[in-house]
Amino acid sequence: MNDPFEILGVPAGADEKTIRQAYHQQARRWHPDQFQDEKQREDANRRMVALNHAYEEALSKCGSGTAASLPRKLSCEDAMEVAEKMLAKGYPESALQQLLRASSRSAAWYALQGKVLMTMSQYQSAEQSYREAVRMDPDNIRYRAGALDALVAFRESRTLTGRLRHLLGKPKR
Repeated sequence: MNDPFEILGVPAGADEKTIRQAYHQQARRWHPDQFQDEKQREDANRRMVALNHAYEEALSKCGSGTAASLPRKLSCEDAMEVAEKMLAKGYPESALQQLLRASSRSAAWYALQGKVLMTMSQYQSAEQSYREAVRMDPDNIRYRAGALDALVAFRESRTLTGRLRHLLGKPKR
């Protein structure tokens, strides 16, 4: 389900008011702060990320998306600062969402995206982010180490032991 109108539950080509109403209704329903159970909270957080992207895309497609109605872009540094805070609070999906608000992307931005994706167990995507950071800044050892860690985690996650460890929520010793 990638169609923004479908995600919001509105007909394709809906007007800005309808999109906004649907977004607010869904946001009230799926806001992560409404859930006590950690699994439900994580699911709600993923839904909110998808909902926010759908809202932005639907507004731009209806042709009436204005700067006031769309989430404003942040400088790369500001987006990274907010993302770091969200990650520290244990909200990697929100951290990723904040990173995507950056008006530009630097090697440090890609490295932070890799770190966030690692937290979300999206190892292959994390490795790609770290690789982009390495491409932009080939002499940075931390970026290279992050790319290697992500590759190892990805390969480990594809083994039976790695899958069981992930299902049981047990960290690697």
